[in-house]
Amino acid sequence: MPRSAEMAPFEDQPEISRISPWLAPVAMVLTQDLTLPLWFRGIRVEGVERLPRQGPLLLAPTHKSRWDALLLPHAAGRRATGRDCRFMVTIDEMAGVQGWFLQRLGCFAVNQRRPSLTSLRHAVELLEAGEQVVVFPEGRIRRHGEGPIRLQQGLARLAAMALSRGVSAPVVPVGLAYGHPWPRPCDRAAVCFGEPMRIEAEGRDAARAFTRHLALALAQQEQRATQLSASRARTLQAGEAGEQSP
Repeated sequence: MPRSAEMAPFEDQPEISRISPWLAPVAMVLTQDLTLPLWFRGIRVEGVERLPRQGPLLLAPTHKSRWDALLLPHAAGRRATGRDCRFMVTIDEMAGVQGWFLQRLGCFAVNQRRPSLTSLRHAVELLEAGEQVVVFPEGRIRRHGEGPIRLQQGLARLAAMALSRGVSAPVVPVGLAYGHPWPRPCDRAAVCFGEPMRIEAEGRDAARAFTRHLALALAQQEQRATQLSASRARTLQAGEAGEQSP
């Protein structure tokens, strides 16, 4: 059976996106209390006060590593804001055992090559319900040295679609950075939230303009996150050197 046919149920049945009342707390302990502290020596979060605690919200993070999906709930999830992060992920991420878990942690799939209205409607329904939805506007991980941020227009399209249904969801640009291009054990990380933005109109021109502004805001937040992760690394290295000196 072709892969596209195998994955079709996730496109046709987005209602399976639910948060398990027993799996979500277990996943939070495993990731935030065990995995992140074991891998990272320090995680700096800045600007969390800019996140509304209720109502529809779109988080638009940069995408530097697979660790991003664990850092965001740490910085903006239940313990930080009292809200869950509902991730829009690729169809490939929803395959197999991983997909089984992701569905029960509130994730839902989108076909990046052919985004369906069904997936977008499901995202809009989540926003209408006052949920916090996470969309990586770059669409993929941007590796070190690949150049400036380039965004797809899917997030702007989603925000405009929500607006057409009377839901004006703020979009918060989120910059993520690590102490090294490829996070390594005992690395440092930073998450920076920018000022909320809103799309003001529908149509392609409005989507393009919003996407340009969002790219600039993301670049600023990523630069700030890079500074924080680097400064924290230098501070800790200086402390270690001081402890070793006679």
